[in-house]
Amino acid sequence: MSSFPTSPFLHSNLSVQKLMMQVQIATLPAMLTHIFFFGWGITIQWVLALMTALLVEFIMLKMRGRPVKPYLSDLSILITVTGLVFCIPPDAPWWIIVSGTIFAVIFGKHLYGGLGYNLFNPAMLGFAFLLISFPAHMSIYTLPHTALGFQLAFMDSFNIIFGLSSQLSLDAITGATPLGIVKTAVAMGEPIQQEATYSLFSALQFGAGWAWINLAFFIGGIWMLYTRSIRWQYPVAFLGSLSLIAFIFHTIDPTKYASVSFHLFSGGTMLAAFFIITDPVTSSTTPRGRLIYAACIGVLLYIIRNWGAFPDAIAFAILLMNMCVPLIDQYTQPRVFGHRHLLDKKSND
Repeated sequence: MSSFPTSPFLHSNLSVQKLMMQVQIATLPAMLTHIFFFGWGITIQWVLALMTALLVEFIMLKMRGRPVKPYLSDLSILITVTGLVFCIPPDAPWWIIVSGTIFAVIFGKHLYGGLGYNLFNPAMLGFAFLLISFPAHMSIYTLPHTALGFQLAFMDSFNIIFGLSSQLSLDAITGATPLGIVKTAVAMGEPIQQEATYSLFSALQFGAGWAWINLAFFIGGIWMLYTRSIRWQYPVAFLGSLSLIAFIFHTIDPTKYASVSFHLFSGGTMLAAFFIITDPVTSSTTPRGRLIYAACIGVLLYIIRNWGAFPDAIAFAILLMNMCVPLIDQYTQPRVFGHRHLLDKKSND
C-alpha cells in the first residue's frame, strides 16, 4: 500500500514575502506618476507611515509574545502603508498619516490576531478612520502641477507637512478633487462640469493627474494578472459592475451623472481594483464568491460616490463587503473533489 497521500494538492513557490514584493513593485508606476503630478509629498508620507508601522508592529508583537523577525520580514506591512498613503492628500499634516497608520496596524491587524486573521482590510480601515475623524484635512487635495502652473519642490512639501515656515501655504496649493466637484454638483442638483464627462483620451490629453495615476495602477495590475499574483475575478467583476451602473445612470441623465471613464479613472478606482480588494485575507476565497464580492463593491462605490457623504467612498464599500465575506463564502463553496463520482456510486448501489 502506498504511503503517499492520495488527495489532490496545488503546489506553489509563492511565499507571502515574494507576493508582497511583487505587489509593491507593481505600484511603482503609480508612485512615479503621483510624484510627477503632485510633488514629493507622497514619498515623505510613505516614509513616515513605514517608520510608524514598523514601530507599532514591533511593539504589538512584543506585547503579544510573538517572534518579531519573521513577522516583520514578511513585508505585509508594506502593502498597508502603500495602500494608505495613496488615499490621503500628499501634503496633509504629518500626524494624519501617523495616526491613520497606528489605527490600521492595531485595530485592523493585531486586534484580530495578526496577518491572516483580520476581518477588515487594514489600509481601508485606517483610511475610513481618517475620513471620519479629520474630514476637513482629508477633503482638500494637492492640485496637480498642470493646475498650479509649477511643480512642488521636495522642501516645499516637507515644510508644509511638518508645519514649518514656507513660501507656500496649504491653501495656495490645494483644492477639491474631480470627485468632490461632481459630488457637490449632484448634491445641489446642478449640472456637472464638462470635465466630468471626459473620455480617457481627453483626460490624459488634458493632463488630469488622477487619470494618469489610475492608468499607472491599471498597468501595474495587468502585470500582476500576468504573473498570477492576483485572481482575475476581482478586477473584472469590480470594474464591470462599476462601469455598468455608471453607464446606465449616465445614459439616463448625462448632465447629472458622470461618465464611465470618469468613474474608472478618478479617485482610487484602479488602486482598489488591483491592489485592495484582491487582499486574500479579507476577500472571498471561492471563485463565485470573488465575483459577487467584487461586483458588490463596485455597486456600493457608485452609490456612495453619488448619494453618500464622501466623494470617494472606496474604503466604506470595501469594509462593508469585508463583513459579508464569511456569508458569501458559506453559500458559494464549490463541491468537494470527487462529489460527482460519489453520487454516481450511490445511485448505482
